[in-house]
Amino acid sequence: MNIKILSRSASLYSTNALVQAAVKRKHNVQVIDPLNCDIVIERQKPEIYYKGRKLDHVDAVIPRIGASTTFYGTAVVRQFEMMNVFTTLKSQALIQSRDKLRSLQVLSKAGLGLPKTVFTNYSKNVSEVISHVGGAPLIIKLLEGTQGLGVVLAETKTAAESVLEAFNGLQARVIVQEYIKEARGADIRILVVDGQVVGAMKRQGKEGEFRSNLHRGGTAKMIALNRHEEQAAIMAAKALNMGVAGVDLLQSARGPLILEVNSSPGLEGIENATGNDIAKSIIRYIERSLSHQ
Repeated sequence: MNIKILSRSASLYSTNALVQAAVKRKHNVQVIDPLNCDIVIERQKPEIYYKGRKLDHVDAVIPRIGASTTFYGTAVVRQFEMMNVFTTLKSQALIQSRDKLRSLQVLSKAGLGLPKTVFTNYSKNVSEVISHVGGAPLIIKLLEGTQGLGVVLAETKTAAESVLEAFNGLQARVIVQEYIKEARGADIRILVVDGQVVGAMKRQGKEGEFRSNLHRGGTAKMIALNRHEEQAAIMAAKALNMGVAGVDLLQSARGPLILEVNSSPGLEGIENATGNDIAKSIIRYIERSLSHQ
């Protein structure tokens, strides 16, 4: 098969792992920077040019679209869809995944457990917002934040009011979420590929850090999921129509609570923690999907 990986850099761990997995499976693979693609729109003749050369005879694409390139990256994925090319991440799913509020609304409708969340239109009544999530401590997240940036733990009501008033004054869109104390600064990242869990790790924030992101000093270890956690991850990926998804959840007294679902999850941390070849699972997913066409 002829596979294109949409990524800004071939040297990134996840991109390189996918390249190696595809080569081992005897496929032709090329890394394409989506920002260097030209989209040609014509009646019933969609085309993509990369560095002046027309891309044709493409069987599948693997989008690795970063948050900063969502708009144009999504347009490139959509163009491949118009060319009837299989993609491991649909353009609509990519757009939806980057909208934290919309994603939570979809997950809520699907019946999944979530931390209680409040979103307002720069409400001046911040005390009421705080009370809606059960008071402090609470979490405040920028809607556009990624990788733990723009996430604040407000430990007191006074601190929460100050942070909310500051964000409102800057007209920065935020969501307010209840703080799940029993999670103890840890969360679970679950990789779902084609409706199956292919790896799971528990991430623990470093001492004094409530965010568990590995690049912020957190640690990770493999974890065996219970039935409810596995089912929640699979349902979350299905609700957002993602063939490949990184589902982040918290362990709580009332069961697993979904934090967010990532459309371009990093592979390095979870492959190192679990020893599983996640990249190979993604290539196998493409093979199965194309064999049924």
